[in-house]
Amino acid sequence: MTAIDERFVHDMAEASGVPGGVARELVARSRPCLYLVPYEELPPDRRENARPAARTGGLPVLPDGVDRPDGKEPLVLTVDCAALPRDVLDIELPADGHLLFFVDIEYPPETSVVLHVPAGAPATERAPTYTYDGEDMRIRVYEPRTLYPLAGLTLDSEDDWRTGPETSAFQDGDGSEGVLDRFEEAVLAAASGGSRPGVCVQLGGFSDPWDMAPDEGDDDVLLAQMAGQAVDYGVFTMNLIVGTREDIAAGRYADLRYEQQC
Repeated sequence: MTAIDERFVHDMAEASGVPGGVARELVARSRPCLYLVPYEELPPDRRENARPAARTGGLPVLPDGVDRPDGKEPLVLTVDCAALPRDVLDIELPADGHLLFFVDIEYPPETSVVLHVPAGAPATERAPTYTYDGEDMRIRVYEPRTLYPLAGLTLDSEDDWRTGPETSAFQDGDGSEGVLDRFEEAVLAAASGGSRPGVCVQLGGFSDPWDMAPDEGDDDVLLAQMAGQAVDYGVFTMNLIVGTREDIAAGRYADLRYEQQC
């Protein structure tokens, strides 16, 4: 669990000519996240001693006695929980082991599955083949790409921070929309070390959907958001997985909700 660095945001506000009250309203509608990006997309000063924390594609490593999901969805993401920075997210993920995300990112998924493989559990890599009605079938395998964690900051897409009373008063006075645009972009970029990632995988934070946000309201929060192009350059979808904080913390991944936007 973590809190937004309010001092950092207030310093950015002062440098941008924005009142402290406006900064507080931005903080109130922000949440931390972890972006998972290729090494070359890390800021230069974050690359030394950078530790991989995830991989797109590849073959799943599953515990003995645990089969692939019944829907035979392809593996799109594996997260090494122990390699994630601690005290960044405001949702609770396992401290160790691996989270495996099986999602059909090319078509609206009928079912999608998140599995946690505990650390130290006897496990083996599974082949991408199975037999159905006497015929050999093959599951799609995406090219493996190693990803690194990058802390970031997200804003609520459904509850615009600029509608707050302090920010509204600033805009009604001498403040301009352009000043707020530059302040917002400066805060979000600085939170990620200088620039915001583009097409990527995101854990936690507010979603950045192409359509209605599936994490709006008081109950559901974002577990993961996966741009199709972050897994395969030719797939133009946005895949979002949400659930309650309680279900995510307890590992009740079967109760999560999946949405694909395109």
